[in-house]
Amino acid sequence: MAIANQETILESLKNGLREDQISINETVKELHGQDESYHQMELPDIVVFPETTEQVSAIMKISTQYQVPVVPFGLGSSLEGHVIPQRGGITIDFSLMNKVLRVFEEDFLVTVQPGVTRTQLNKELKKYGLFFTVDPGADATLGGMAATNASGTTSVKYGVMRDQVRDLEVVTADGTVIHTGNKAAKSSSGLHLNGLFVGSEGTLGCFTEMTLRVYGIPEFITAARASFATVKDAVEAVVSILQAGIPIARVELVDEQSMKQVNKYNDTAYKEMPTLFLEFHGNEAGLQQDVAFMQEIVQGHACEEVAFETDTAARNRLWEARHTLAYAYIHGHPGKKMMVTDVCLPISELAGAVGHARENLMALDLPGGIVGHVGDGNFHALIMMDMNDPEEISKAQEFNERIVVYALERGGTCTGEHGVGIGKQKYQQQEHGAALAVMEKIKAALDPDNLLNPGKNIKVEKREPIQ
Repeated sequence: MAIANQETILESLKNGLREDQISINETVKELHGQDESYHQMELPDIVVFPETTEQVSAIMKISTQYQVPVVPFGLGSSLEGHVIPQRGGITIDFSLMNKVLRVFEEDFLVTVQPGVTRTQLNKELKKYGLFFTVDPGADATLGGMAATNASGTTSVKYGVMRDQVRDLEVVTADGTVIHTGNKAAKSSSGLHLNGLFVGSEGTLGCFTEMTLRVYGIPEFITAARASFATVKDAVEAVVSILQAGIPIARVELVDEQSMKQVNKYNDTAYKEMPTLFLEFHGNEAGLQQDVAFMQEIVQGHACEEVAFETDTAARNRLWEARHTLAYAYIHGHPGKKMMVTDVCLPISELAGAVGHARENLMALDLPGGIVGHVGDGNFHALIMMDMNDPEEISKAQEFNERIVVYALERGGTCTGEHGVGIGKQKYQQQEHGAALAVMEKIKAALDPDNLLNPGKNIKVEKREPIQ
């Protein structure tokens, strides 16, 4: 939707931004009109590149003055259409706000701007013997990761993005700058605004600074691949490992079809069977005991082989294979688009859910595989579909519907880490019930004109910009 008063808005933006921080170039707009999802591209009218909190505040004041929608943008690696500006307006690209502002090594904290990427931060933290734990696979920006409450491979040990956030500097819809927390390890003061804003997907405010929890680099790390006769055996082995209290740092499931894609794409020769990728962090003596116990457990679940990787390069190859799996599927199915599902269930329900997903993939004759961060009950189906084939699209959507309903009926969620965006809105009433109305009231209170990423996450009544 083109904004009627674009020239006036551009002139107002130029009062607080340099000309090179403002773009109406079609190519730039196309880059900001899509993410890595299958959802349809929609272009913003203007893309801006602020460098300071003050500039973001000025942009939000202009948004309110002219009733123009605003969509925050990190790297566009989201998977549910979060950054697609369905009503046009202004996209705020945070790529120039990419500084690691301060490392508080004695407090195990770091303050960053939202455009800092996970890899960039860990490169800086390594100088202090520290690392940031949340690893969603993509080298996403930390602002985007906070916006979707990202997690990933290490969440079973260290927790998700929400667990790492101590404080956010947020610019609200009217341009006000607030802080949601502090640097203390705990607080009983006031409402928990960190928890409210993390996962809000840009619908409540724009993050301009973040203070995050970091950890000491483990003394010793060992990784393993464990191959199983069936997916059910692999998932049940994970449940047994967790029940035994083994402090595992990562545990990822990759099914047989996905292992075939791994080998094709990475030129590896891993066993093409349902496989767990595991990693343990700690001191060497303690890990030897944990690993020995883990081997005993998996042998009781039809494990056919356990192969260990303690060398850094070998471990990196192992996790690179897991992290590039989505691209392996895309490369193996040229011309097709990927749908990535994202349900999360109680651990006790996980084996049944994964089996249900595999049965439905086969019943609907959909090409794809099942992977996931099974240590916390989160798994994904990677489905390849032809966007020019309505029947194939319909089958993929039906599959997603089936596994979401299965998860919700068993106390799970429609999204473990990817977020609601556009694709998961239709499940919000079923998942949250009367609580959804409370969320809508919070959205209306903080963004009364529905200008912040409208149509995403908590969807409220659509309002057209004033002409």
